[in-house]
Amino acid sequence: MPRVSQDHLDARRRQILDGARSCFARFGYEGATVRRLEEATGLSRGAIFHHFRDKESLFLALAEDDAHRMADIVAEQGLVQVMRELLVDRPDGLDPEHEHPADWLGTRLEVSRRLRTDPEFRARWAERSQQLTTATRQRLHRQRESGNLRDDVPVEILSSFLELVLEGLVSHLAMGLPADDLEPVLDLVEETVRRHRRTAP
Repeated sequence: MPRVSQDHLDARRRQILDGARSCFARFGYEGATVRRLEEATGLSRGAIFHHFRDKESLFLALAEDDAHRMADIVAEQGLVQVMRELLVDRPDGLDPEHEHPADWLGTRLEVSRRLRTDPEFRARWAERSQQLTTATRQRLHRQRESGNLRDDVPVEILSSFLELVLEGLVSHLAMGLPADDLEPVLDLVEETVRRHRRTAP
């Protein structure tokens, strides 16, 4: 039997994650049956669960994948940029591989729901959710060292403020509420955490 290359395995894993993302977004965790996952990914049950132990492991890997990409954006451009990208009216959203933002939002909301209702999932997710907070705080510390961040509020509080705004934005978009006028709101959020230099009289 020919040996399967790592590139092929990585591509197959990506195919499963991308298909599962749209499936979970459309049907929710409970509604994403194995049959629906097969249809969404174009792969058999055996192929899917060769890469992921079970449905929960698949969902957790998907949520972790999104968190990784968010953390990368935060490290480079800040958490407000993540929010801005959610508002951009284009099919690729956070993913350069043409993922629709609504799929990412669906996953994010499903994570929030399961955190409230599933203690075991909450324990598993806690190990992974810290990554975004760490990336945000590191970025804020760098901004403070460069003199661009207000210094009258602890970084931890600023980080919590930005994460709460993100959660509110995700809920707003997921409910299908208008988003055309939210850019000025994000300008205000960004301005709120910046250092305001006094101008000479």
